[in-house]
Amino acid sequence: MNIRLEQPKDYREVENLTREAFWNVYRPGCTEHFVLNQYRMNPDFIPELDFVMEEENMIIGHVMFSKAELILDNGNRKPSWTFGPISIHPDYKRKGYGLKLLQFALEKASEIGIGFICMEGNIDFYKHAGFDLASKLNIHYHAEPKDAIVPYFLAQELIPGWLKSNGITEATYCPPKGYFVADEHPEAFETYEATFPSKERLRLPGQLGYEE
Repeated sequence: MNIRLEQPKDYREVENLTREAFWNVYRPGCTEHFVLNQYRMNPDFIPELDFVMEEENMIIGHVMFSKAELILDNGNRKPSWTFGPISIHPDYKRKGYGLKLLQFALEKASEIGIGFICMEGNIDFYKHAGFDLASKLNIHYHAEPKDAIVPYFLAQELIPGWLKSNGITEATYCPPKGYFVADEHPEAFETYEATFPSKERLRLPGQLGYEE
């Protein structure tokens, strides 16, 4: 197993990997590969935390990081960070590869001074990488009431005491705008999607908004 920085020659392979990893998981089809495609040109993208994982000379995993923001009650803004999509090839899922890739990336993030991470995900998985409910740190999700305990909104101080040292006792997290590029530019997404082999989009249990 090898983890290294993504290179331009990897872009298409990594986007296809991301498409395979997320297809029909959260919605019929997926948009995460288009987010990645567009995000490399976004000023919030952090190229030094753009990693691929290889096994037997094949890319089987990828993760990227982005700048985000925390908004204090007085309106002041503080830097924050997030990551994702994190992708593991379907043949390698549930074998510990995703956790190894994430732990490696989080260690590198802390080494370059990133002190605090917010993200949206399943706590049953991400708790193994040190994440807990963001509400326990008085960090609120922008789309939910402040008093809500949002089970999918997680956070972690990569540098212990980072929030306190930056004068943050309570704040609201705002995710990067670039994550919504497929919703904002649906025609561009469909044009991009058409460059990949056709796959069936299915409405499945567990997807967002699924109703029997």
